[in-house]
Amino acid sequence: MTLEVVLRYRTRRPWAPGPGTLRNWALAAARGTDGVLGIRIVGSAESRALNQRYRGRRGPTNVLSFPGAGARGPGRRLIGDIVVCAPLVAREARAQDKPLRAHWAHMIVHGTLHLLGCGHERAGEARRMEARERRLLARMGIADPYGAPGGD
Repeated sequence: MTLEVVLRYRTRRPWAPGPGTLRNWALAAARGTDGVLGIRIVGSAESRALNQRYRGRRGPTNVLSFPGAGARGPGRRLIGDIVVCAPLVAREARAQDKPLRAHWAHMIVHGTLHLLGCGHERAGEARRMEARERRLLARMGIADPYGAPGGD
């Protein structure tokens, strides 16, 4: 078995990567994982509503991860869903002086790692997760997302 990535675009503006690119980034982060992973690209209003409902926080957020509830069809484990707010990712990339494509890759890797059990609530787990993100992104030719502006 392999990882199946299911994509849904709820917005196309501003720019969002194509299906093949998003799949490749998720597959790189979830290497060796079997199951189904969903990626949904949304606008600010939908991100804002989801962030308020599930995290109790106001405003849109760049990426949300929703762990899967178990099996999906014969022998397929639902890993979970990643929801990415396209307008916010674009604004963040501009504000942080990062290439948009690199910031998108980081959001997909970050969200996928959350679905695989990585977190950043405590300092130690944050260091481990960031180190893993750096390694994965470096393999894709993307600079350290936590480095100086312009370095991603």
